Amino acid sequence: MHQGECLCGKVKFQITQKITDIIMCHCSECRRVQGSAFATNGNVESKNFKFLSGENNLTEFKENNNKSRFFCCSCGAPIMAKLKNNPDYTRVRLGTITTDIDEMIEKHIFTASKANWDTICDNITQHKEW
Repeated sequence: MHQGECLCGKVKFQITQKITDIIMCHCSECRRVQGSAFATNGNVESKNFKFLSGENNLTEFKENNNKSRFFCCSCGAPIMAKLKNNPDYTRVRLGTITTDIDEMIEKHIFTASKANWDTICDNITQHKEW
């Protein structure tokens, strides 16, 4: 089981399964939303993702007709993303997890559009696109 929370602690959640499909995304959208070189995300089944507090403190940004990103409206921390065409899964921002994560990162994606100042320094599989 995993626990997580936003920076100010108003939004807290738990995950009752292993996190799957862990990726580091280097696309320009993920860089902007994270304010960093990449975003590290993982999938969980929505039925295994539960808010412990602060769900009403989330704000939704509808990126397009299919994708919504959710942030704490107090501290701005990105918590998760959801796809309308894949409602059974929640994409969690791993930086919000407060417990140890034993699951491994599977790949880097969108490395063709990574920041020019970023250097990937590991042996994890890289994909130029999705």
